[in-house]
Amino acid sequence: MDTVARLMPGHRAFWLTFYAAILAAWAVLFAMQADGLRETSDWQLTGLPMGQPLAAFLSLCSATAANAGFGVVVLMWALMALAMMAPTAFPAFRTYAQLTQTAAAGILPMAALVGGYLAVWLGFSLLAGSLQVWLAEQSLLDPFGKSISNPLNAALLMLAGAYQFSHFKQACLSSCRNPLTFFFTHWQPGARGGLMLGLRLGAVCLGCCWALMLLAFVAGTMNLAFMGGAMVLMTLEKLPDIGAKLTAPVGVFLILAGLVVLVLPLLPITI
Repeated sequence: MDTVARLMPGHRAFWLTFYAAILAAWAVLFAMQADGLRETSDWQLTGLPMGQPLAAFLSLCSATAANAGFGVVVLMWALMALAMMAPTAFPAFRTYAQLTQTAAAGILPMAALVGGYLAVWLGFSLLAGSLQVWLAEQSLLDPFGKSISNPLNAALLMLAGAYQFSHFKQACLSSCRNPLTFFFTHWQPGARGGLMLGLRLGAVCLGCCWALMLLAFVAGTMNLAFMGGAMVLMTLEKLPDIGAKLTAPVGVFLILAGLVVLVLPLLPITI
């Protein structure tokens, strides 16, 4: 029961919906992976009438990262944001739930907080989707959504690495690592207050993680392993004890990885 209380602090129906949405996002992302696309392409030859939900879903999953339209790409990034970023913000969501779990408060402030948080990441999804479409038009992406340009990969790695040491990221991480202080500092009551706090929390979280999220172009935007690993890394970064020891080593590793990606092709290799 203690575990249930920690995972669902009040408003059980809301938390069940929250977890179900995250699991559904992971399931759809899994279906959109390039390895599964080859199998679904055979399914489309079975004569399913156009307009059926299953046929529409299979059509959605048949697009690769290099040829998908803007809408499909934005949807993919929005699902990535839900699947990867919502779990990283759970400590903050739980803290807010504990602050507003009285019967008088109701569920609306909590729902507004999460909605505001996800709205910020939807905005990021629009920008990232636009960038992916442009990169695809420049023939810089393979079907897995992975950049085939060494200079671009090196630039993204070194950018993410350098950003690990920026004062702005440290300020954003400080807010994420201390959600109680964050809410007391910016507190606004009611559903409107929850929405404004959610937008602010989403902006802070975006400030922490945008550069790491863009590394999807290095690993592949349809790479489920990257999504899972990045989610774990960003979650750990937001934990006060672990994150403080993790941020700098990750930055050093990313900068060195970027240098290796940039320099290695220039070195003469003899077999």
